[in-house]
Amino acid sequence: MSSTAVESDVRGVSGYVLRQAEPPDLAQARSVMLDTVYRDFGHGYLPRWHSDIIDIEAYYLAPEDNALFIAEQGGLVVATAGVRGQTPVSPPHPVEVASRFEEGRTASLYRVYVRPEHRRRGLAGALVDACLDFVASRERYTGVYLHTDARTPGAVEFWARRGTVLFDERVAVNEARGEAGEPFQTVHFELNIPQSS
Repeated sequence: MSSTAVESDVRGVSGYVLRQAEPPDLAQARSVMLDTVYRDFGHGYLPRWHSDIIDIEAYYLAPEDNALFIAEQGGLVVATAGVRGQTPVSPPHPVEVASRFEEGRTASLYRVYVRPEHRRRGLAGALVDACLDFVASRERYTGVYLHTDARTPGAVEFWARRGTVLFDERVAVNEARGEAGEPFQTVHFELNIPQSS
């Protein structure tokens, strides 16, 4: 697996190194992820949904068609974005989402997280571009899926610039309701795989 750094001017960011993560990076990457689920999401680590955060190597580094990209500054990991070969299934995802993707040939993006003091500098977009370029380099993948929590400021707008909304649980009438009887805040997207030049 190549860990070649991405030139900062190519990705539209300066002062950072973007590259694939390696084993020595995992503790810092895990810290970025855990800080995000505790601080930004407010619920903290949930084993059912976040086991990849604890075992990053098994989920992102070991499988050939998976990857974790990081942005670092001064030797510190400040942002993450991961690719996993994982087709959404129903449940827990809506049937309309799961039926859109080809089993075994779908890349899902996960853990696109940036530390607050490094946001609004193009890191998330640059890391997503690196993920999508990685997906395009793999013959296995025919589609890219991700979901986001609409309560995260700017998340829906960020992903809408990069793909198509497949299902918005905020407005959809569905049976998947929280304990309070309110719809989930999840928005499901399909992203475009870049064309090889």
